[in-house]
Amino acid sequence: MTLKLFAAPMSSAVPVQHALAELGLDADIVQFDLASGEQKSPAYLAINPHGVVPTLVVDGTPLYEALAILQWLGDRHGVERGLWPASGTPQRLVALSWSTWAYVSYGALVSTLNFAQSPHADPRLHHAPLAADVLARLDAALGRLDAQLAKSPFLLGDDFSLADLIVASVVTYSTYCGVDAGGHANVQRWLQAFQARPAYRKVWMDEEVEAA
Repeated sequence: MTLKLFAAPMSSAVPVQHALAELGLDADIVQFDLASGEQKSPAYLAINPHGVVPTLVVDGTPLYEALAILQWLGDRHGVERGLWPASGTPQRLVALSWSTWAYVSYGALVSTLNFAQSPHADPRLHHAPLAADVLARLDAALGRLDAQLAKSPFLLGDDFSLADLIVASVVTYSTYCGVDAGGHANVQRWLQAFQARPAYRKVWMDEEVEAA
């Protein structure tokens, strides 16, 4: 199987690169400069008509949307490596539920927050009352995640999985956008464990990490 990933620094492709590193998979990685518009070239639009990253080309067939890629990686490569629950198990349902929640429900709130207050958004879209409301909703959402993590060190139990990678990636991004996770002790502990992983430090922080 050949894998080719179209990515960009500081984008939603980074969790996919992290997952590839956790799984020990080799992929030809093409890094775009999004500011230059490389992702809108005719050649790339023929692969991904939406003109965004990430796109993972699997044996010549493109797969796009970060969540779809991450869940596919889990299903195809994660089960045998103990990083994704097998089909038909209760843990698989938990993994699908929380990972989709992160990108769809929690992620939508983060996007709204960015429009309402981010310096990178058009100031005409800024709306302080909306930002305050969304921050309160995000804090409540983190409270529910905190309650889940009070049951076990990681989302699926005692061991780290790609479900943790998916959800923690979105939560980490949200902290860059102004979300304060400091009031949720279990979330804080879990994020620290996530960010201490060698694959995280290598991909997210561009650190040289020696093999164990």
